[in-house]
Amino acid sequence: MSTPNLTHWQERVDLAAAFRWTARLKMHEGVANHFSLAVNNDGTRFLMNPNQMHFSRIKASDMLEINANDPSPLKGPDAPDPTAWGLHGGLHRACKHARCAMHVHSIHATVLASLADSSLPPIDQNCATFFNRYIVDESYGGLAFEDEGKRCAALFKDPKQKVMIMGNHGVLIIGATVAETFNRLYYFERAAETYIRALQTGQPLRILPNDIAEKTAQELESYPEQDTRHLAELKAILDEEGSNYAS
Repeated sequence: MSTPNLTHWQERVDLAAAFRWTARLKMHEGVANHFSLAVNNDGTRFLMNPNQMHFSRIKASDMLEINANDPSPLKGPDAPDPTAWGLHGGLHRACKHARCAMHVHSIHATVLASLADSSLPPIDQNCATFFNRYIVDESYGGLAFEDEGKRCAALFKDPKQKVMIMGNHGVLIIGATVAETFNRLYYFERAAETYIRALQTGQPLRILPNDIAEKTAQELESYPEQDTRHLAELKAILDEEGSNYAS
């Protein structure tokens, strides 16, 4: 496909593919929710989806390039979603290892976030992936304008923890690349679904011992190229279907 004269083109293509696949998996919420990717060294410039464009239509060329230190575009004709600017701007300013951030209200992660105890016990391999690697935010304060973004960013103190279960809200996933972050988003939703469905049986849970859960998490963290191959396969499927995501 042709490449328009835009900066950070490959990053735009990867983000667009992630948006398209998130919609296909029905993990989006109407024209809400947002992903971002830092494109400068300190993370203060980032790519983000346009305000209230459906994930299934987003193209690489649609991505906004945002300056986290400049709120003036919020008053312009193509202003970004103010909650997206607040959440992602606050995150990229304060949390330098959050190069990519994906926030959704996917159903199973949101069900988990709605429970009084939003922890995810290691009841299977996918759940064990996140053992000691998530944070539960229990201080939901309304829509994620700038103060909320700054507050959420401060919770990512441990670089090992790259998932925030946002109590009463949804989930926020961070990572170094689009591929890594989307892969984590995908498997967290799968893990949450397994746990919710297991609870629905009303039967006792078979919970892995802590040492096995940690061993499994470490093994999966070092598993070669799963995230890049996952995203590459999704882009290959979109390409075969003639999708315009990479335009």
